[in-house]
Amino acid sequence: MTWEEAKKGFENYLRLEKSLSQNSISAYINDINKLIIYLNTHFSKITPLKVKLEHLKSFVTWLNEKEISPRTQARTISGIKSFYKFLMVEEKITTDPTSLLESPKIGRKLPDVLSIEEIDYLINSVDLSKVEGQRNKAMIETLYSCGLRVSELVNLKITNLFLDQGYIKVEGKGNKERLVPVSGKAVEEIETYLANYRKKLNVAKDSENILFLNRRGKKLSRVMVFTIIKGLAEKAGIKKSISPHTFRHSFATHLINGGADLRAVQEMLGHESILTTEIYTHLDREYLKSTVQQFHPRA
Repeated sequence: MTWEEAKKGFENYLRLEKSLSQNSISAYINDINKLIIYLNTHFSKITPLKVKLEHLKSFVTWLNEKEISPRTQARTISGIKSFYKFLMVEEKITTDPTSLLESPKIGRKLPDVLSIEEIDYLINSVDLSKVEGQRNKAMIETLYSCGLRVSELVNLKITNLFLDQGYIKVEGKGNKERLVPVSGKAVEEIETYLANYRKKLNVAKDSENILFLNRRGKKLSRVMVFTIIKGLAEKAGIKKSISPHTFRHSFATHLINGGADLRAVQEMLGHESILTTEIYTHLDREYLKSTVQQFHPRA
């Protein structure tokens, strides 16, 4: 089996059996490409079925020497482990060479979170005199109100809006659907956007059911949403590292800080494991610790 054959099979496995998005699949294939480049440089014509633990340990050492961060190394090793798990499932190999391969120890990274005031500053910085201003305001309200991933936002369908009932249907990772409550403020901004901006667009084919569109009537790209938010944060004078995901983190943190049930937040975020949701309880504890350190006389 050649590397190209193995990669093609792995890609089909991720798409059909794991139902991963194209972005996730590309990340996995990129991990395998890193390994291939290394092996082709340091070993002669080694095929995927002939890779041994010593080859992989040498690869990890190479990643260290290139000063790649522990978090990126861990991500790459995870991708390679998934690749060899696939080869085991397909019975292409009988022994998994990655079973004893260790990943670098990394601490759990706590994401930046915006305060309620900062979110208000950012939303108020939207220029409503521009034709796309109402769209941008509706997008940010939806991101924060519903805790959406950016991919979920740009793929949000009009037929999945149940604004009268106060819900939207979200198509998340692995094509899993969930119902998420939407705030009255977000409903108001979406309805204004639909009435005053979207209905005036010449909508492109295949985008008729997409909620948020660009000026050409096509679905917004993820990059465009990042660019819009970065620009608004700069205009609002917010110095934190901000992305669309920041609103998802803020949504979850504000709910948990307000006393929301962890299981309910897990359901709204579409997390498969509650352990993923628990990071937001860590954020809460970090806030409490910083408060004590700042204000307690013995801190």
